Amino acid sequence: MSDQPRNTSAIGVFDSGVGGLSVLREIHRLLPDIPTLYFADQGHLPYGPRSPEEIQRFVEAIVEFLIERGAGVIVIACHTASAVSLIDLRARFPHVPFVGMEPAVKPAAESTKTGVIGVLSTLITANGELYRSVRERFASDVKVITQVAPELVLMVEEGSAEKPESQETIRKLLHPMLDEGADRIVLACTHFPFLKAQLEAVTDVPLIDPAPAVARQTARVMPPTIQPSGGENVYYTSGDPEAFRAALKRLIGVEDARAVGIRWQDGKPVED
Repeated sequence: MSDQPRNTSAIGVFDSGVGGLSVLREIHRLLPDIPTLYFADQGHLPYGPRSPEEIQRFVEAIVEFLIERGAGVIVIACHTASAVSLIDLRARFPHVPFVGMEPAVKPAAESTKTGVIGVLSTLITANGELYRSVRERFASDVKVITQVAPELVLMVEEGSAEKPESQETIRKLLHPMLDEGADRIVLACTHFPFLKAQLEAVTDVPLIDPAPAVARQTARVMPPTIQPSGGENVYYTSGDPEAFRAALKRLIGVEDARAVGIRWQDGKPVED
């Protein structure tokens, strides 16, 4: 790859699935006329059980794909991928601003009244150095209860959150935190904001979503070559494009999206 991208006319957003659409939704609200490129690596979903090395390979290849198509800033809208790859990405692509996801422990710790906060997370995020660092820096004087919840990721991907058994699963995941007195719950996976209604049916504890702050940071670091143009937003998926198009309508209200199918070939994403 050359030292500079061929053009920098769009915001690139990446997630392993549809969770990052919660971040994209906030970017569209804040920057409605800026073109975006969204990549959902649904063919490799879920990332949680995979090794950090494997995730790193996927992420680097997707970043190159987005840069080649005009992404001038890239949002890693996935806590797992951010925890694994963000430092290396900034070193490998120094000409590209990156915005990652950091568990929103700081605002939870600053606002708790009980001194107990809960964190809903995925396994790699919970076990990662970034999460440990955030807890040490911002939550050393509060009790943090971490709940790994891969079931919630699948609920959002499958659109099964309204099923009675899903509500029972949510209740079982939240109650250990609530029973310990948690009065703030951090949503440390971009899929989880799409379950806000289901979570609020179980608890009135405030849910802390970092997506609006990520959108604001994206606007701050966006290069001046990216200008409002009303250009087309493009959605790539390594899964089923029709199912992804339906998810775009269901989750963020995008009608008639341009959903492009991707296949992986020799370790690289290629348009079908």
